[in-house]
Amino acid sequence: MRSVALKDRVPFGPKGPLGVLVDPMTWRAAPYLLVSVAFGLGWFIVLSLAVPTSLSLTVLWVGVPLTMATMLMWRGGAMLERRILGAALGVRIPDPYRSRPERGLGAHIRWLVTDPATWKDLGYLLMLLPLGLVEAVASAALWIATGGLLLAPFILAIDEAMGEGEYFIEEWTAAWVATFFGVVLLVLTAYLVRGMAWLHGTLAVVLLGGSEEERLRASRARGIDAAETERRRIERDLHDGAQQRLLSVAVDLGRAQAKFDAEPEEARMLIAQAHAGTKAAIAELRNLARGIHPAILSDRGLDAALSGLAARAPIRVDVSVELEERPPAAVESIAYFIVAESLANMAKHAAATEASVSVFRDRRGVIVDVWDNGVGGAVVTPGGGLSGLADRAATIDGVLVVHSPIGGPTIVRAELPCEW
Repeated sequence: MRSVALKDRVPFGPKGPLGVLVDPMTWRAAPYLLVSVAFGLGWFIVLSLAVPTSLSLTVLWVGVPLTMATMLMWRGGAMLERRILGAALGVRIPDPYRSRPERGLGAHIRWLVTDPATWKDLGYLLMLLPLGLVEAVASAALWIATGGLLLAPFILAIDEAMGEGEYFIEEWTAAWVATFFGVVLLVLTAYLVRGMAWLHGTLAVVLLGGSEEERLRASRARGIDAAETERRRIERDLHDGAQQRLLSVAVDLGRAQAKFDAEPEEARMLIAQAHAGTKAAIAELRNLARGIHPAILSDRGLDAALSGLAARAPIRVDVSVELEERPPAAVESIAYFIVAESLANMAKHAAATEASVSVFRDRRGVIVDVWDNGVGGAVVTPGGGLSGLADRAATIDGVLVVHSPIGGPTIVRAELPCEW
């Protein structure tokens, strides 16, 4: 069963004061806002030196490769920043770069120079210093004021014990009142931190993410690749499976026809063999059809279809589907195949003893979580099964995330929007 996060169980819900305070995202965003100015300062110094130097040397042959190296460097910095933003602010920004050419120095230079994402990366890294400075100053002032008010009784006690009398609060009543206002300011600070994190993340999506046209182009390309991969899989399965069995059936029937008068017993054996081969071919075609789109998914929905997958798994798999209404057919189909592939990978590689499948809906769309307690180590590699699932999800602007540390557990999460 899907566990409910603490922020969803506190009074007033995840957006209320307690929800924001206990939300791990708040406490991941807070240190990022304090230290992002250091990243910004570092990149400002590096780029202020590297960009003018490399451009000034372009009159000499050494300037061209130096400029290319500088561009690749800031691209790498932007890629690192996307990963940091994902961990700290929960903002997932896929790399928006155009496909890299296979060969040719000139093609690679054009690939770097003409890609708008290259220059948007540069703009973000240069903007990180002033933006981070504002965030760091505001965050530091809020946290210092909050800490001073919350700790007022402790500071007053220390001040009295040392006999200094220099603390600006001299009475215990005032100290406890200050603590009360410190709690209020703590809640306000948490909301302001989340607000600054949201603004930073929104700006990062604009500069570090692709434009709507580029995103749609990439999504369409991944959809075409996924469809082509699926077509080749179906062609291969037909050729290696049902086609070979049907060919064997035709051969057996031909031999039986030739022996029908002279050797009726052997002919009957060949017909029986052909009959068995026909049933096997029908079973393979049925499995192939299920792999394209299972009938139970259309007839009875995700709950029944996923329960069928769990029943066929070699270990116990708990299934929880919490959907008030059926999502679009494309979402159901993608969710089904994500679960099917994840369970297949688990059976082959994970050495798991238990697993769970959870499907529910929130403001982002349909969320699919597949968990197992196996050995972990699953990675998304180009051309692999998980990569194919990510491509399927991308066709409807969905996102697939795999968390699988060595030693486990493995969590495959898909966020599938219901509108696109």
